[in-house]
Amino acid sequence: MDTELLTYLQGFLTERRISLFQKILQERTRHFTIATEDVYQLHNTSAVMRSCDVFGIQDLHIIEEIGRKKIDKEIAMGAQKWVSLHRYSSVKESIKTLKEKGYQIVATTPHKESTFLHDFDVNEKAAFFFGKESEGLSDFVMEEADSYLKIPMYGFTESLNISVSAAITMQHVITKLKQSTINWHLTEAEKQEITLEWTKKTIKNADEIVERYYLEKK
Repeated sequence: MDTELLTYLQGFLTERRISLFQKILQERTRHFTIATEDVYQLHNTSAVMRSCDVFGIQDLHIIEEIGRKKIDKEIAMGAQKWVSLHRYSSVKESIKTLKEKGYQIVATTPHKESTFLHDFDVNEKAAFFFGKESEGLSDFVMEEADSYLKIPMYGFTESLNISVSAAITMQHVITKLKQSTINWHLTEAEKQEITLEWTKKTIKNADEIVERYYLEKK
């Protein structure tokens, strides 16, 4: 990463903004990550992204085998600036990538012999998969999953809205994680990389400024 570029760009930010970035990054984690598979309601994906930001989960993986969608900025409430978004056209590719990064694949489903959320072991890195609103996760995800997870429910309805389910899951596992002795923090290199990403998204005409910076360095 170009640390000189980061220092240069931070000259366009206030000290308050720089301090805020540092404070937020202290609470960010990649120990857990979230993946959504072919969620077709735009507001649901956007709400999941918002929850990722709220609970300090840095990465959201969106699988779109059926069709590509934009993030609803009004529902995401700015989270699209702060959460690192990874898009896949294949669920197979997403699982391969996440497993290579050391994540266990956790399929959220009320139908399997699943672990209840309050019994989930937070020690291992985990990617929580959430599926389509009406059908849930695909057979492929269910077959490739390392474990299954469900939220206890006591009414007639057997499932929650995906964005609600994701928010409840994130809140619980993050709370449990931060009460543990696990080193869930980002590395210093990751913090710098994300700071650069956030700085570019904060500055108006950032691409032009970066281009001018490199021209002047020649």
